[in-house]
Amino acid sequence: MLSKKTIQVGTLFILTLTAAFLLFSDKPQTKPTSQGTPIVAQTPMSKKTPSFCKENGTIEYSYYIKIPDDQKRNNKFGLYVYAEVSDFFEIAQKLVNSNGGDWGYVLIPFNVKDRDDGKWGRVFKQLNDKHLIPIIQLWAVDPDNYKDATENAAEFLDEFVWPIRQRYISVYNEPNDAKFWNGKVDPQGYAQVLNYTIKTFKKQNADYFLLNGAFNVSAPNSGDYMDSLTFMQQMNEEVPGIFDKLDGFASHSYPQPNFSGSPYASGRWSIRAYETELAFLKQLGVQKYLPVFITETGWAHAEGENYNANYISANKVGESWQTAFKEFWLKDDRVMAVTPFTIRYDAPFDHFSWVNKDNVPYKQYEVVKSMLKVAGTPEKLETAKVAQVGCLD
Repeated sequence: MLSKKTIQVGTLFILTLTAAFLLFSDKPQTKPTSQGTPIVAQTPMSKKTPSFCKENGTIEYSYYIKIPDDQKRNNKFGLYVYAEVSDFFEIAQKLVNSNGGDWGYVLIPFNVKDRDDGKWGRVFKQLNDKHLIPIIQLWAVDPDNYKDATENAAEFLDEFVWPIRQRYISVYNEPNDAKFWNGKVDPQGYAQVLNYTIKTFKKQNADYFLLNGAFNVSAPNSGDYMDSLTFMQQMNEEVPGIFDKLDGFASHSYPQPNFSGSPYASGRWSIRAYETELAFLKQLGVQKYLPVFITETGWAHAEGENYNANYISANKVGESWQTAFKEFWLKDDRVMAVTPFTIRYDAPFDHFSWVNKDNVPYKQYEVVKSMLKVAGTPEKLETAKVAQVGCLD
């Protein structure tokens, strides 16, 4: 597995080779990386190379390709997975990259205190190998002591080779719900954490692409919850322009009530809740275009470890997923990715699972797998080789 340092050393070596070629060869062909750094193309050595210089092998290097606008395509299909279970990545790949698809998405929670190089090295290798685009969702921050954890998380994640240039980061989860924010509802505190996280990650690497933590958009005003629009307004009052600092907008657009609503419904209790959120951002004065990442959504199926008749059948869930994608999400250019919750979860939340405890798919998995998809064309990682030249003094 290549590391960031390997790429940096390789790039330095390539630049050195470029200088040598300029001195000793006919006009060498070069091409830019995604960052504009010149790298030597794979061309034969010039006949004018001095006799005291010779090829003594090749060196491999990596770069992110640029995609012309007329060739850009996006595979919106995704799934919510977990880093700890290696098998989940193959299950996700077979779903999101099926039937013509390539470069679908996975959302992966990341504990900001996690420093397990082995686990995350394996994760990023699988992402590269299986053509999966990660959306990393931060979690488990201490709101009273977040700065060091934020800086360390940005540095740690930067050490891995990401499969595409854009590094999607969702900054925590449903902060308008007290149980996800250290037991309290604190829009002012979350706004400060979000603001610092954006600055810190961007400083570490400009390719980080920052999303808010998606809100519980159907939550009521109570002791443990705050209405998400009120929460957003108070965030903006605490840090004016906070939403303009985002690169995209994360949304939890669930089909309510009881995770059983019609796929044709609209409004904040529907799979199109993001429309309400985007409209409210305009009321707050946000003019910036923010692509939408639906980082959680989904119907609960009655089938599970224990049958729950309060939910709709697995067959009905499958039909709802097909309608949601075909009639709404795939037609809406604002929607960048949809990562349903969740690949697999223990009871009682197994009613949201896409596979059971034996990894046997529920009906919705097969329905979505069979849907026609597109081969995405992200700015993906490429590798190439160049001749290594040794010259004697």
